[in-house]
Amino acid sequence: MEAAVLAGVANPVVVGAIGFRPDSGSSLIVPAVVRRAELPGDGGLRMGESSQVVGDPAESGGNAGECSRAAEFGGDASGRSRAAGNVAEFGGDAGGRSRAAGNVVGSGGNAGGHSQVASRAVEPGGNQSAAVAGSRSGSSVDGIDATTSWTVIPQPAPEVYAESVRRAVNLIGDGELRKVVLARALDLVGEQGVSVRKLLRNLVVADPAAHAFAVDVSAPGDPAPRTLVGASPELLVSRKGNVVTANPLAGSRRRTGDPAQDAQAISELRVSEKDLNEHALVAAQVAEVLGRYCTELDVPEEPEVIGTPTMWHLSTRITGRVGADGPSSLELAEALHPTPAVCGVPVGLARDTIARLEPEDRGYYAGLVGWTDLAGDGEWVVTIRCAEVSDKTARLFAGAGVVAGSDPAAELAETSAKFGTLLRALGAEGVA
Repeated sequence: MEAAVLAGVANPVVVGAIGFRPDSGSSLIVPAVVRRAELPGDGGLRMGESSQVVGDPAESGGNAGECSRAAEFGGDASGRSRAAGNVAEFGGDAGGRSRAAGNVVGSGGNAGGHSQVASRAVEPGGNQSAAVAGSRSGSSVDGIDATTSWTVIPQPAPEVYAESVRRAVNLIGDGELRKVVLARALDLVGEQGVSVRKLLRNLVVADPAAHAFAVDVSAPGDPAPRTLVGASPELLVSRKGNVVTANPLAGSRRRTGDPAQDAQAISELRVSEKDLNEHALVAAQVAEVLGRYCTELDVPEEPEVIGTPTMWHLSTRITGRVGADGPSSLELAEALHPTPAVCGVPVGLARDTIARLEPEDRGYYAGLVGWTDLAGDGEWVVTIRCAEVSDKTARLFAGAGVVAGSDPAAELAETSAKFGTLLRALGAEGVA
């Protein structure tokens, strides 16, 4: 970033993604130095600060909240985005595939569905006109044919996943392992290429409060560009000035849309010993790590319940302050990763258990995506509710925390519910 400043780039930002395991090929940051393209008349707002919606609210999904800003790698800002939930298809070809290394990271908000920054589109290189205005009100699967036929390949088979949960519960009962998060994947193969742009737009429309992202994670030898796309509900850590915020989530119930059933789910979640214990492990670990760096730290005594379109989660919002020479947002993120929300307790043993019980490498799932600037400010979120998209294939990921007393069928059902976010956005709800 210092070299970028010397080259004349104003307010450079490094964006990227980090994989789940430190020894995997997806463990390195995928970096891009970008400059922020300010919106007309925004007074030079910095990334992460709020602004009023710009443009026609009908183009931004109505109450999508605050505006986004597009960051570009060189060039001018002639293609600035106008409304909340703006996304970009990075240098796509005629087939609609995404090609660039960059990411879109949204700032969270409250459970009511409003966000400070619905999304930020990062376009390194290519045609600035590829940054497109945000989601229109209406269908949550805008531009994706809901009648598309999908071939669904579970990785592993549901009964294999349930057996892994049983093995994990036995390990917890026998030894030092207290919690382990086991994930599974679904490979969806469609009749035509999956549009990253439309998928991301649908995710933002469905949940404007989520942290939306799209990062090119193509590797040498990939037959087609590969993009990590998602809408994470979980803020790992942000830093703005000397203020640090983390919002760990753990303990979940499916959201049905039926008021009576959802009220019952919320009530059960608030008193569930299993879920409260699972959440406490995560919140305590995050607080312990941040306590090493923060001069002040506020940790609520009890979690709240927050909602996404598909799930209810126990949530603890932890805030703190760092000194003038405190760590950057990226340093804090690396110190926290992986939290027990996506790995387990103790971390090393849980990671090894995951390697033994999960047949598929997680890649960037349960890793990090985010940005940091020259001052150290930034925001990093946990890469959950996500998929890796390449040509006609989308690999979806979902996990569930296993603790003493976990029921394999219930954990399997939880992962199925979490798949719902991406399945809806793909127009594939009900296929798995």
